[in-house]
Amino acid sequence: MQTWAITDRGAVRQQNQDSFSILQPEDGHSCVLVCDGMGGAKAGNIASHLAVEAFLTVLQQQAPQDWGQDPHELLTRCVEGANQAVFQRSIHDSDCTGMGTTMVAALVLEDQAHVLNVGDSRAYLIRESEGIQRITRDHSVVEALVSRGELSQEAARFHPQKNLITRALGAEARVKCDLYDLTLQPGDFLLLCSDGLSNQMDDQEISYEVLHGGPAETCCERLLQLAMSRGAPDNVTVVLFQK
Repeated sequence: MQTWAITDRGAVRQQNQDSFSILQPEDGHSCVLVCDGMGGAKAGNIASHLAVEAFLTVLQQQAPQDWGQDPHELLTRCVEGANQAVFQRSIHDSDCTGMGTTMVAALVLEDQAHVLNVGDSRAYLIRESEGIQRITRDHSVVEALVSRGELSQEAARFHPQKNLITRALGAEARVKCDLYDLTLQPGDFLLLCSDGLSNQMDDQEISYEVLHGGPAETCCERLLQLAMSRGAPDNVTVVLFQK
């Protein structure tokens, strides 16, 4: 198992409000996560960092060898802990009122991956024989339009409301996450990213870069540079995991 990551404020934003973490406590066990904060120049940065720290605090209360006992329950507790950390800060610190963050995370246990998301940060499975599959479903206004057949995926990338999300950590006292399970094969890639990447590149472009663009260890940098070449109006974060 190998993991690479990169984060950048992009070409326009003054501050990087994305956060990510990679935790690999023992062979065969990994946790990777990406958060994209929102809520103003200061608060978005605080929200994403708080969410990552709180998520990992809950996760590390359970021994890595026990992560597989009930991964859905474990991930749900981690998300609830992260949500509470952001929500409580938002209601007790006037500078942070209304802040929130997206989250996408993957808990990898040998050949099983358990993925969660809240908001519009994404996880993809990329397999050489099959190409790319988006694992997560955005919690956003345009994704709801796509699911109802009122908008195509391509049109969604350029819709004026593409950044309006319908679910975020810290927005309310409780949050619901979506959970997905998948089996990994040797050589498979899991890619987690903030919308700063997915808004600039379509799925097939991401797949091509991962599988054919060059060495895996430079893939995150290549994806960032492609986003930058297209204007990168938002922060860009990419975490790439290969089994």
